[in-house]
Amino acid sequence: VQLQASGGGLVQAGGSLRLSCAASGRTVVSSAIGWFRQAPGKEREFVGRINWSGGRTWYADSVKGRFTISRDNVKNTAYLQMNSLKPEDTAVYYCAADGQGFGVRRFEYEYDYWGQGTQVTVSS
Repeated sequence: VQLQASGGGLVQAGGSLRLSCAASGRTVVSSAIGWFRQAPGKEREFVGRINWSGGRTWYADSVKGRFTISRDNVKNTAYLQMNSLKPEDTAVYYCAADGQGFGVRRFEYEYDYWGQGTQVTVSS
């Protein structure tokens, strides 16, 4: 599975951005997609996850109610809709895939494939 994250940029606090994660590979439809982020000087952290069908999602408490993950298996693309952005959301955002496809996985080592990351900067 190969992943390509895009859609990052500069936005003011309170604004919105939608990130995309384009996936390719014969197993992508059966893979769950996770989103992580890494702020300067901090460890990479879990943001959220969507199962293979799109029927289940999980979120970190810090983004719950503001971020929404979805996927379109026809387009082999997952999305991270980010609303009510805060300066503390500034980070490089990564998408990742794992072949299990279901259940919650919040740790980096649980994912098999990673995209290159896209920068999100939220100004105050």
